[in-house]
Amino acid sequence: MAHLHPRGVNHLALSTTDMKRQLAFWCDALGLPLKALYWMHGVEGAYHGFVELAPDSYVAFVQHPNNDKDVEFGVSHADGPGGEVRGGTMQHVAFHVDAFDELLEMRDRLRSKGVQVLGPIDHGFVQSIYFDGPEGLNLEITCGAGIDERAWIDPEVTGLCGITDEELEVLKHPGPFERPAARVPQPTEPHPESVRAQRDPRRHAAVMGMPDDVVWERFSETTPPVEPDG
Repeated sequence: MAHLHPRGVNHLALSTTDMKRQLAFWCDALGLPLKALYWMHGVEGAYHGFVELAPDSYVAFVQHPNNDKDVEFGVSHADGPGGEVRGGTMQHVAFHVDAFDELLEMRDRLRSKGVQVLGPIDHGFVQSIYFDGPEGLNLEITCGAGIDERAWIDPEVTGLCGITDEELEVLKHPGPFERPAARVPQPTEPHPESVRAQRDPRRHAAVMGMPDDVVWERFSETTPPVEPDG
């Protein structure tokens, strides 16, 4: 039996300054149904919206009242799907359809909504179309049967990344995890590159030091804003 690991993306959360404009684009141009729009839990003044890719996979949006509207290429945004941008930010995001004809149908749907589309382009393991979304989003739709690592891990690039042959085998075959009987304690130190811990070490330590049951009781909010009929 394969060992446990995340099997997909539940939701990709994108920042926005205009929830209505984002939802209009994703629901109309891309055909994704709106599934949720509510006050974001625990964040005063922020809205949270979800459109559905599949029954357990969504694109989400967060409209915080203090979101910055300025675009700075190379920092906040990449200038296209290959452009430079600050590490740790989204360079571009690609969504999947099952067949090449469906890719062409998405191209034509987008163009019929006034959206310029580049492609399709064949990358070998996927075929792709590219287009812009609201607020400078770099977006892609692909189709493909999956990636064969034997063909697509370049030894030259692997070496330039400083990855040894031994390290490469570990990356290709991550080890399983045997969960112990007792709960694993919280590490005492944050990730060394945690920007939140660097910004406010005391607050970050206080939040991450809370017992799990306290976090569950304090931050959980399960009541929907509207009671569904039936």
